[in-house]
Amino acid sequence: MEIRGLGAGDLAPAMDMVWRVFSEFEAPDYGDEGIAEFRGYIDAAAMERRVAAGEIQLWGSFDGARIVGVVATRPPAHLSLLFVDAAHHRRGIARALLETAKSDGCRNNAGAMTVHSSPYAVEAYRRMGFSPTGPEQTENGLRFIPMRCPIE
Repeated sequence: MEIRGLGAGDLAPAMDMVWRVFSEFEAPDYGDEGIAEFRGYIDAAAMERRVAAGEIQLWGSFDGARIVGVVATRPPAHLSLLFVDAAHHRRGIARALLETAKSDGCRNNAGAMTVHSSPYAVEAYRRMGFSPTGPEQTENGLRFIPMRCPIE
């Protein structure tokens, strides 16, 4: 597996993979509003604008030419996406993507990374060193648990 920054040509296939994984594992926990909100957030054209404006950084894990994992951060150190193709779960890809985001994308941080974890992903984030910082919340139809992880 190779991890590298995603360019404009990678965004559509990357967001397609994110959508497939979200639809399978996350969408069952959300209503129509949350699903529509997420779909709009991962729109490839909107994501390209965010990247160009410096609002978000993305990396992908590649198996040959195929994108099998995606991580995205927003400054200063907020994890906004972390998705791995179902056929590649439990192979360390999410952890490797997270470490890349911590080291490459969060250099000027306050010593911690945050995430709004879906209910589905809480245990995976715990295994990667995150701890809840508050109760479950809902915003624009998306349920999440705020979590934090120290960055060494």
